[in-house]
Amino acid sequence: MAHLHTLEDFLSPINLHELSDDEGYRDTQLGKHVAVNEGEIPDIEFADIVLVGCGDHRGAALPADINAGPNAIRKQFYSLYHWHSEVSVADIGNIIGGASINDTYAALRTVVNELILHNKRVVILGGSHDLTLAQYGAYVANEQIIEATCVDAKLDLNMDSHLVADNFLMEMLVGEPNFIRHYNHIGFQSYFVHPSMLETIDKLRFDCYRVGRVKQKMEEMEPVIRNSHLFSFDISAIQNCHAPANRITPNGFSGEEACMLMQYAGMSTNVNTIGLYGYLPNYDVHDLTAKQLSHMLWYLMDGIYKGKLEAPLEERDDFYEFRMAFAEIETTFLQSKKTGRWWMEVPDGKMIACSHEDYLVASSNDIPERWMRAAERL
Repeated sequence: MAHLHTLEDFLSPINLHELSDDEGYRDTQLGKHVAVNEGEIPDIEFADIVLVGCGDHRGAALPADINAGPNAIRKQFYSLYHWHSEVSVADIGNIIGGASINDTYAALRTVVNELILHNKRVVILGGSHDLTLAQYGAYVANEQIIEATCVDAKLDLNMDSHLVADNFLMEMLVGEPNFIRHYNHIGFQSYFVHPSMLETIDKLRFDCYRVGRVKQKMEEMEPVIRNSHLFSFDISAIQNCHAPANRITPNGFSGEEACMLMQYAGMSTNVNTIGLYGYLPNYDVHDLTAKQLSHMLWYLMDGIYKGKLEAPLEERDDFYEFRMAFAEIETTFLQSKKTGRWWMEVPDGKMIACSHEDYLVASSNDIPERWMRAAERL
């Protein structure tokens, strides 16, 4: 039994009656199948996803009811139809806001760290994007070296701003001690990012993907996310028409593309913390942003279901193996017989996630960019 009584001081329970209509949830709806903290933290032993709310927006200097955003997302999520009986969800409630934002960071970090130690996949229904620092802090507490991926219209490296939500990536990427082996940024919009900032990121051997490039070949982001442990998604990356609470830009990913990225996170066996950030219900229109985020959670469950079909890499009979040489470099590609996904061997002998496109490039005797970037980091 995996109980979390030690965390009760950090969490407030959920009132399901406030989230559902008077009749409650039907057997066909998700709300009937989630183990919810209604006064006691549920047993999470068999949970594939553990939800925790933390709607603190003080890092962006925005006043907000710390529970309002997470609960608005829950209300929409629990009302959806339950398709994935093989995927179990637990909801342990909302983080109790601290006297300062640093107190909230500490509480969230403690809760996420405990869940990681229980080998759980944590989903944070967040406030401002700087809460990613607390999400990352759980790995720091374990001294675990990770790969991190953020989806955001901006690069939060603006040291001219006094708001931690605008510059938290600086501490995360260059702070000491540091446990970031690699960082990916998906969906930045060029007019929000100074060219020198991209040059700095490139010198650190980190990878940034412009929104237009990503939208042309969404499937190329699957291996990027598959290699990650921390996944952080700011709603500013979603077009305003699909997420009206995003007041930063009208452009970005469509709702369907955002769902696809979340599905990729679910399919990964590495991704074990996921944060959804930037949602303020008082900025929303007809609850459309809460609905969008709830659909993303549904696709996360769909991805977990698909990921369960995958065989471990050690079971080579479940993979097609392709040995080849490109530019006088010998390497191996693997393709899953079950899911069709690809892996390739890098110079240190490890297999990393890649795409069919990488295999085609190597077959043409060229060096795949993903392989070259991985070799540079070694």
